[in-house]
Amino acid sequence: MSESTNAEQPALIRQATADDLDDIMRIYDAGRKAMRASGNTAQWINGYPSRALVEDDIRQGTSFVMEGADGKPHGVFMFALCDDPTYQVIEDGAWLNDEPYGVIHRISSDGQLHGVMASAAEFGKARATNLRIDTHADNAPMQHVLEKAGFTRCGTIYCQDGSPRVAFQLSQA
Repeated sequence: MSESTNAEQPALIRQATADDLDDIMRIYDAGRKAMRASGNTAQWINGYPSRALVEDDIRQGTSFVMEGADGKPHGVFMFALCDDPTYQVIEDGAWLNDEPYGVIHRISSDGQLHGVMASAAEFGKARATNLRIDTHADNAPMQHVLEKAGFTRCGTIYCQDGSPRVAFQLSQA
């Protein structure tokens, strides 16, 4: 994820459409570059998130873009109300509660918007009492913005490929 201190606030969050696909992939490329620049070389590798995965998110209605004042997408995230299978087991801690939750995944910015994580959290909080998200241990900038947005570090979960992630939860319960 990339956030710039001089950037504007998101003007609009809307469901992504197939017409947004090229912009979304551009935003993910910018996010990968920001991760590498901050020393996170192990997350979002081997073409993740793939175009096919993003197309699937769009088809399922779980991909959202954040537009700037220029009306163009500058941020993206996946949001769903679901029981994420990778969140079934948590180590070195515990979830804040076992209530239903929304998940935020694949959040990124091209650096033109400020407060992308906070805006996604507000979006999620309007739809769920609990939110869960995870990030790589090397993604210190994301961990910082998650804590700033009110998320609590809960422990370690494992992705489908077995790689560990730092798990966070925000609860309004």
